[in-house]
Amino acid sequence: MGTEVTYVQIILLWVARTAVLVFVAALLGWLGISVLDVLTPGIRQRQRVGEHPVSVGLYIGGFMIMIGLVIHGVVTGPVLIGSGLLRSVVDPARIGLIAISFLVSLLLGVVILRMVDRLTPRIRFSSVDEDPLAAGVYVFGYLVFFGLILHGALTMPL
Repeated sequence: MGTEVTYVQIILLWVARTAVLVFVAALLGWLGISVLDVLTPGIRQRQRVGEHPVSVGLYIGGFMIMIGLVIHGVVTGPVLIGSGLLRSVVDPARIGLIAISFLVSLLLGVVILRMVDRLTPRIRFSSVDEDPLAAGVYVFGYLVFFGLILHGALTMPL
């Protein structure tokens, strides 16, 4: 893009970065819920959420919070202006950090969940699967958790 950047170019860059990273985040959020189904076989959240309108509302609410955190991260995160249009929109180092954050958040989330489940034997975590509302709250929490992880990955200086 050169050394002199116009206001319109900055706005277009912001819109392109936001669109690309929101799409990536949405895809990873959906993939994360699918992977959680596999990693937590006692909780079938994708199946249970659709069984009650409030669960669906919680899912959508968590998804919107996750996307809001991603947009905030894109807006407040560092941008490589002057390094070429493609690298300014899709920074490979940032995408790599997002991918690593995704994997680490999934693994840490499941490990901590299982550890706390074992440390609190009177609270049966798998009972979340018995009620669609409980599954909706569970998925809502995961999406907010993942949104915070993505926000950190987007705003962290490299």
